[in-house]
Amino acid sequence: MLKTLQLKKYYNSTTTEVHALENVNLSVNQGEFVAIVGTSGSGKSTLLHMLGGLDRPTDGKVFVDDKDIFSLKDEELTIFRRRKIGFIFQAFNLVPVLNVFENIVLPIQLDGNQVDEKYVNEIISLLGLTEKISSMPNQLSGGQQQRVAIARALATKPSIVLADEPTGNLDSKTSQDVLGLLKVTGQKFNQTIVMITHNEGIAQMADRIIRIEDGRIVKGGDLNV
Repeated sequence: MLKTLQLKKYYNSTTTEVHALENVNLSVNQGEFVAIVGTSGSGKSTLLHMLGGLDRPTDGKVFVDDKDIFSLKDEELTIFRRRKIGFIFQAFNLVPVLNVFENIVLPIQLDGNQVDEKYVNEIISLLGLTEKISSMPNQLSGGQQQRVAIARALATKPSIVLADEPTGNLDSKTSQDVLGLLKVTGQKFNQTIVMITHNEGIAQMADRIIRIEDGRIVKGGDLNV
């Protein structure tokens, strides 16, 4: 489902060249829930951005369903990303003037597609948001807002869900609840989930833990690529 080959990302400043990623090889199977862990500055966020096509690598390849995503032109990549990948960020990024339901279906409408209301309502129910669909974001707790962000990521029926510190703003119990729901939805809809976190306890909920240090995979990357 998801594979990188000799992935590199270098950043140049006026005084030095930073190697954020160095020859990263990893593979993730369809339906797998993978956690990428590492300290701040280890390259895990950079790696997630590469996997999602949000930033182009210095060298190397990223394959999604055997498609080299960086062979696509920018506009093609944007469309591919919108249809194939769901993003969940630490900042919930909800639109404050839209209610819960409107926030969830916004990416579908931006793509000009019909909302599959049965599917969306199933996600809403699974995430315990049925009674909140008319609420505005400022009327929700942090945990509820993160659930809306998860529902929005799932609503487009993505094959892959990429989560960047999705529980960073939540207390430990809410974090466990939200991650449990994310795992359940991933299994139910056979979605591949890649999550980055610095929280070892949260990482233990994944099927596999990939450890990154100084831009290199040091454990769990499954290098048979």
